[in-house]
Amino acid sequence: MKQLFTLVVLFATTFLFAQEAETTEKKFSFEGSVDAYYRANFTAPNDTNQIAPATSFADTAGFSLGMGNIIASYEKGKAGAVADLVFGPRGEAASATVLNQLFAFYNISENTKLTIGKFNTFLGYEVISPVGNFNYSTSYLFSNGPFSHTGLKVDFTLSEDLSLMLGVFNQTDVTEFNPDGSYAIGAQLGYDGQFLNLLYDDAGLGFEVDYTGGFDATEDFFIGINAAYADNDGEGFYGVDLYPQYALSETFSLGLRGEFFQTQSEAIDDDPSVIAFTLTGSYAVDDLIIKPEFRFDSGSEDIFIDTDLMATKSLGSFVVAAIYKF
Repeated sequence: MKQLFTLVVLFATTFLFAQEAETTEKKFSFEGSVDAYYRANFTAPNDTNQIAPATSFADTAGFSLGMGNIIASYEKGKAGAVADLVFGPRGEAASATVLNQLFAFYNISENTKLTIGKFNTFLGYEVISPVGNFNYSTSYLFSNGPFSHTGLKVDFTLSEDLSLMLGVFNQTDVTEFNPDGSYAIGAQLGYDGQFLNLLYDDAGLGFEVDYTGGFDATEDFFIGINAAYADNDGEGFYGVDLYPQYALSETFSLGLRGEFFQTQSEAIDDDPSVIAFTLTGSYAVDDLIIKPEFRFDSGSEDIFIDTDLMATKSLGSFVVAAIYKF
């Protein structure tokens, strides 16, 4: 009887541990965000003649919606999938469909991960979702680079600090088909939070090399860096962004984005450039983030208009955004 009881206990214990192990292997998460903003120009009209910097998002005068973002991910064992849906003007501007990201992945080993589907670009400092950016409006470098890639990539963890990504994709920002059978290739080398990114897409963006990184100057002071150069048969751009950010308290931080952006074209003798400064405050109340932002853009040519509808080189504007993440 004791032997039978022992066998039953062992069987039950084994079964419970097996059930627990199976349960821990399944991981489901659900998260997202919503955002809205108010925008006004100081030096330009806010009516039907409204004007904004030639960057993505936050470009409408008055009250406007940003986007709703819903991300569902599931992982069991070595495999999993992510569905990232976006709605609203910001999402529509960044993606041709509501599918911001949609991919499956397989962990070949502890240090090697295979991903196939559509995923946001690995180039640049800024991202589509405002939750991932300090500044609410976006930079010229971000807006002129790729948003997303559809294809296959492999991520290698080479050491605690060293990583490598290699990938092959459709043409840049082409999601659902490949129109002419050409493909882009990309690579990322990362070391201790610094990333060198390469993309070659002869049928789309051309060639782009991008450096993204930063460092902690002090416990409360961080400086982010982004520099990029792109060329497509004589057409392209280059520039650099600095992102100093200082935490004044646990709930409020202040950040500045200083940017120099230069277009280049063999068809133009004097390529226009822009210098832009964006000062953003970030106040967090639980999961709600309020971001007041002052921005000043200055071009080498008259690329803006003033309140008298006359061409001018500069534009001053203000944005206040509310972002809720869950």
